[in-house]
Amino acid sequence: MSETAPRPRRTALPYLLVLPAVLALGFALGYPLVRQVLLSFQDYGLAQQFGRPPEWIGLDNYRELVTDEYLWRVTLRSLVFCLVNAVATLVLGVGLALLMRHMSKPVRIAVQSALLLAWAMPVVASLTVWQWLFDTQYGIVNWSLTRIGMDYEGHSWLLQPLSFFFVATVIVVWMSVPFVAFTVYAALTQVPEDLVEAAEIDGAGPVERLRHIVLPSIRDVLLVVALLQVIWDLRVFTQIYVLQQAGGSTHDTNLLGTYIYRLGIGGGKFGMASAVAIFMLVLTVILTGPYVRAMLKKEED
Repeated sequence: MSETAPRPRRTALPYLLVLPAVLALGFALGYPLVRQVLLSFQDYGLAQQFGRPPEWIGLDNYRELVTDEYLWRVTLRSLVFCLVNAVATLVLGVGLALLMRHMSKPVRIAVQSALLLAWAMPVVASLTVWQWLFDTQYGIVNWSLTRIGMDYEGHSWLLQPLSFFFVATVIVVWMSVPFVAFTVYAALTQVPEDLVEAAEIDGAGPVERLRHIVLPSIRDVLLVVALLQVIWDLRVFTQIYVLQQAGGSTHDTNLLGTYIYRLGIGGGKFGMASAVAIFMLVLTVILTGPYVRAMLKKEED
């Protein structure tokens, strides 16, 4: 009779080794979330900052949130801005990754170095440069457009909401494209060349090879990148805040991030700001739900 192999003895050591990291992560992520949820059910303002106990008001903050027309305008504005930026970033990033695949090594290294410098530049420093480029009196953008015959002398890009968000989109996309390009290019290097060559021998053109072989091979990476871009572009704050400080109209250019900041830090309505933050969290989950389901389904298959 054949003897069955002894089953490995279970030990608690791996769980004990992982436990400190799990506890630290749970505290770092869980405490702020729980605190935020509790604040959203309280009337917590400037008086509470000086020691007055917060008043429990239940769902009043959420009722006010639902009936706030300005919040819904900000939400719609944030959704449009998020989707436009995410799509533009993905298109440009994937396009750059595909181009890098066909570049010579010196050219590819130069392009990757430029992308890396753009990605590594601190946000505030890069925003200072962009503000100078679009400056009303001394900006190179107005100067260049005026030189080619367009009437942009003294034009203020930040006063009108449409041109404000155009500048913000240029900055956000410029900062985000390197991540997408590097990630997708790394995925493209793993696409089997023999499949691409076989399709080319069978008569498939560049578009057919891209559509039926290349993109399906990197589908998982594209889903992750798209998921991250939607999250990041919905939460964008620094770029909008700095541009508002440089002359943009706050009321007409607020997104959810800056609206929460101005409610809490600017207006002292920390309870309402927490309610809007929870609303933003739920909105993020709704937007990213299809991507998460698609990734889980792919993993199951």
